[in-house]
Amino acid sequence: MSTQWINVTNGDGDTFDAYLALPPAGEGPGLVLIQEIWGVNAHIRALAEQYALDGFVVLAPDVFWRQERRVDLDYDKAGSEKAFSLVKATDAEKNGADMAATVEHLRNLEQVTGKVGVMGFCFGGQLAYRAAAVGKPDAAVSYYGGGTHNHLDLAGDISQPILFHFGAEDPMIPPEAVNSIQEAFADHPRAHFHVYEGADHGFNCWGRPSYNQKTAALAHGRTLAFLSDHLSV
Repeated sequence: MSTQWINVTNGDGDTFDAYLALPPAGEGPGLVLIQEIWGVNAHIRALAEQYALDGFVVLAPDVFWRQERRVDLDYDKAGSEKAFSLVKATDAEKNGADMAATVEHLRNLEQVTGKVGVMGFCFGGQLAYRAAAVGKPDAAVSYYGGGTHNHLDLAGDISQPILFHFGAEDPMIPPEAVNSIQEAFADHPRAHFHVYEGADHGFNCWGRPSYNQKTAALAHGRTLAFLSDHLSV
């Protein structure tokens, strides 16, 4: 496996960074991996490498580049305070357009031999959902995408397979919010939902107190099966 930072150009001609992880075979299906609010930090880079070892060409874009480039924050009080200030300064539509540009950039890399998916966590989970609506990846995965229930007007623009993971004990995405998302996709034949009992927000992140190894492993397996079904050729 090899990693490097590369440049992506969006529709406005602006350039931002993205962390590229190539699988040991050097090629494979593409996967855009979207950060939490703490930036493309050590955890997100490790996830990119994890999915590269699973055989995907992974590209993790620097979402906060307009505020500060290559944000890399810890999950402590200071890091979280800065993270929340950064996310408040972002523009959801511009972020969505950046994710669409990242999907297309990845699709055009010579190392990508299959289809291209998008996956995000927390803040990035909503952006993965938004990218599915505007960027047209071949499949999308959203882990506990905060605020998704506030943007259900986009649900009708999503026709590709999409997988949602939620924690049943997540105070940021209560059951009524999950239910509203499920209702919005009631007529979508390829929308899949998993709600994990005993799991909190951020259950996949081993750097946070809410990390749940059992749930993270189960969700990872389901995600790999989903991506293999819809991205591999």
